Amino acid sequence: MLPVNTPLNNKTILVTGAAGFIGSNLVLELLRTQDSVNIIGVDNMNDYYDVTIKEYRLREIEKAVINSNSKWSFIKGSIADKGLIEDIFAKYSPSVVVNLAAQAGVRYSITNPDAYVEANLIGFYNILEACRNNPVKHLVYASSSSVYGSNKKVPYSTDDKVDNPVSLYAATKKSNELLAHAYSKLYNIPSTGLRFFTVYGPAGRPDMAYFSFTNKLIEGKTIEIFNYGNCKRDFTYIDDIIEGIKRVIQHAPEKKDGEDGLPLPPYAVYNIGNSNPENLLDFVTILQEELIDAKVLPENYDFEAHKKLVPMQPGDVPVTYADTTALERDFGFKPTTSLKVGLRKFAQWYYEFYCK
Repeated sequence: MLPVNTPLNNKTILVTGAAGFIGSNLVLELLRTQDSVNIIGVDNMNDYYDVTIKEYRLREIEKAVINSNSKWSFIKGSIADKGLIEDIFAKYSPSVVVNLAAQAGVRYSITNPDAYVEANLIGFYNILEACRNNPVKHLVYASSSSVYGSNKKVPYSTDDKVDNPVSLYAATKKSNELLAHAYSKLYNIPSTGLRFFTVYGPAGRPDMAYFSFTNKLIEGKTIEIFNYGNCKRDFTYIDDIIEGIKRVIQHAPEKKDGEDGLPLPPYAVYNIGNSNPENLLDFVTILQEELIDAKVLPENYDFEAHKKLVPMQPGDVPVTYADTTALERDFGFKPTTSLKVGLRKFAQWYYEFYCK
């Protein structure tokens, strides 16, 4: 296991996308577990999905701060605003940056490419420039399992080639990794990219299948199961994602010189996934059982009447499957939450948030 070389206590940490699903849960975990941290959160609060969920997440953070000896400041704004990012770095001088701000969603990228170029390319470039001009101890950023694209080999390893993106979203995430590598090499910025695999859980993104299926079933609409159900996804529960991020943050890639005397890029990439891909039809079965148990749906709900098998959609891939060997080796951690347990927690949250 790698030693902690970037302790977080008494540090200033910038978290972009702080009102997002992963960002807000990371902030909550840091407030609960770290001593005297100063967390600066940035989010543009866009309406790609229901803003009330983002507002709920921010309220949860405000409640957590009350019982913490740490500080929390929230700034509404876009990382694509270069002046704003420069001002934040000049004012707060963060030691650690966790860039989770991005325009998410594979299918949305097909019809709204501008949003992805702005947030995922220009926005990330602004973060890199700020880290160059205001040196940080560690830059951690969100990549995605989508970078594996049409790779046939499974499970997906960070040693695999990722030259075949099948969506603009995937291409922007691979671009983030390339940009980070270049900045690490040129400016000696320690950076780590994290390839997340199908993250789910309470207060998650409503555009994700488990959430959108639930909404549609409640409304009596039909859910569409792509590739006629012959898809597998490596569903990873949010708490496992956050534990992985927290461990990775605390070890920045070491700065070393190569044989030529020039610095080697202090750069790393890890998968964070459950390493247990689930068939979509099995996933739907578990989801419906948990929704009934949580009283989100009635016991006599006719699921078969609300399911439709449809072809694969553009930008989709048939399987995602994480090889987490490197994560286990370096950080002694592997996600373990079962889909049944994770969907149960989601269903219980959904009942409290929407049905009470």
